[in-house]
Amino acid sequence: MRNISRRTLLAGIAAGAGASALVGGRAVADSPDLPRPMLFPSPRLTPFVDDLPILPRLEGSSLTIDAVSATHSFHRDLAPGPTLAYGDSTYLGPVITAHRGQETAIEYRNRITVHPFAADVDTTLHGLSERDRTEVPTSMHLHGGVTPPEFDGHPQKIARPGEGSTYRFPNRQDAAGLWYHDHAMAVTRLNVYAGLAGVYLLRDDYDTGERGNPLGLPAGEFELELVLQEKIVHGDGRQSIRSTPIVPQGRWEGGAVGDVGVVNGKIWPEARVARGLYRLRLVNAASFSVWDLRFSNGMPFWVVGMEGGLLDAPAPTTHVRLAPGERVDLLVDFGMLDPGATVELRNTESAAPQAAQIGAVHMPMFLRFRAEAARGFTGPVPDRLRGGTGQPPIVGATPEPAHIRNVSLSQPSDVRLPPSIMSLNNLRFHSDDIEMPRQGTVEQWNIVNATPDPHPIHLHLVHFRVVGRQAIDTLAMCARQPQPPIGTKWTPDADPFVVEPLRGPEPWETGYKDTVICDPNSVTRIVAYFPTADELRFDPDATFPAAVGTATTESAGHHEHTEHQDDHRLQGYVWHCHVLDHEDHDMMLEYRTVR
Repeated sequence: MRNISRRTLLAGIAAGAGASALVGGRAVADSPDLPRPMLFPSPRLTPFVDDLPILPRLEGSSLTIDAVSATHSFHRDLAPGPTLAYGDSTYLGPVITAHRGQETAIEYRNRITVHPFAADVDTTLHGLSERDRTEVPTSMHLHGGVTPPEFDGHPQKIARPGEGSTYRFPNRQDAAGLWYHDHAMAVTRLNVYAGLAGVYLLRDDYDTGERGNPLGLPAGEFELELVLQEKIVHGDGRQSIRSTPIVPQGRWEGGAVGDVGVVNGKIWPEARVARGLYRLRLVNAASFSVWDLRFSNGMPFWVVGMEGGLLDAPAPTTHVRLAPGERVDLLVDFGMLDPGATVELRNTESAAPQAAQIGAVHMPMFLRFRAEAARGFTGPVPDRLRGGTGQPPIVGATPEPAHIRNVSLSQPSDVRLPPSIMSLNNLRFHSDDIEMPRQGTVEQWNIVNATPDPHPIHLHLVHFRVVGRQAIDTLAMCARQPQPPIGTKWTPDADPFVVEPLRGPEPWETGYKDTVICDPNSVTRIVAYFPTADELRFDPDATFPAAVGTATTESAGHHEHTEHQDDHRLQGYVWHCHVLDHEDHDMMLEYRTVR
């Protein structure tokens, strides 16, 4: 009998348990005595007993970062468990600060000795084998970077232990909150969940990150980077990449919803803040869930930027929805709190429908802020961020597209698939039937989501504008435009089947983005400009070798580098779902920008 994934089995499983709550300072389910045999639970852990870790910082034009095996404790009451990390960290990586127009060169080496999830490698995916459990493949991607293809972290350009290469990031783009993470084929979910992720802040002459910056934004100790994740942990301190015994170990699951919130590597930490304005740089670095974030007291805050940089003006709101891969740049006034008062950053979005069917509950919160008596940054919230004196140019109106392209997201239901699969355009990753927008062209992509779950779609190389979303009658669309067997391109026209007027972008989505939430049974419309080689100052359609540049042999305290010999060449970039389980199998395709 073949192994089947959770998603293959879900059609026959009834809905599960309800929402989570905090009772007596401990995380419990609404019905704690009701067993949930389809899910692995974390132990009950007391929140707010760990201080929020401040991530280490790294700055310079020439850096060295290794991927390493480590151990890390996620909570005061948990022993250290095995992790992966970048640099000298025990989990995650340092905050890298770069400057616009100044190249950052990172000498990267894979020094992983043991993978925490070696037993979870699914050797049926993309030619993986037993070798990948011990000789861990890695590939560093600067998410949001406008990067030459050979340095973009292509999933097939991997470095194994003892190997490394130099990544060169031009940084010729607006100041923004980027992040870097592993992107190796079919093991991205394992490597990132284990700890291979970090924040990358790009500064410019306007958004300097220094006190007295032209934009009047909080800086120094009043700017905090928050890497948000969800996890399942064992009582001995180990992480679990699995959520359910339904799927045997070593088989792709389709996405695990965590039951504890993790910020900068600690479960439900507490941050002490001065009573004043803070700039919070949030990254959804989770593998699976979309979160609707808000403060427990309902207090307002301002969104000042998203993935592609600053908005034209701060957007006041009481919540922001954030999917895996998305970043948000917030201004929060903790001066609203009395000394000693606390407020929690909470999530109010329920678990995605297919996860909820086996009892997954929404993960309720991330961290608590405690106001101290001291006054902090007392400057005002800026009226504008772009277009004025000492400010960058405005984002402006969305350009008119010269070409409209339909693409699709689906979960093919072919029962012969071993196991089930997620797909873009009904294709597998190795298909050569790819999108090839022309350089110098503005395109509209209509992303048709024919599944019951949200999917965050990320395009490498480019930033785009969100036009809006519309619900569709998926059943009627599929009846008129049937989905063929997997491997045959399927890009249905959703326009005849929309059931509501266009809903414009959310207030925080009015700037440039690189990742967008595509709601269930809907069409999401984005507009992107695909730049030319002359504008980029590199050829985005250049070919490059699949092998990393050097193999590193460590002996006698020094490194010996030898060139790889590999004739296989790659070309272009990828676009994919940033639910990492989906990306690994098989919701990712290559694309090229052609002349």
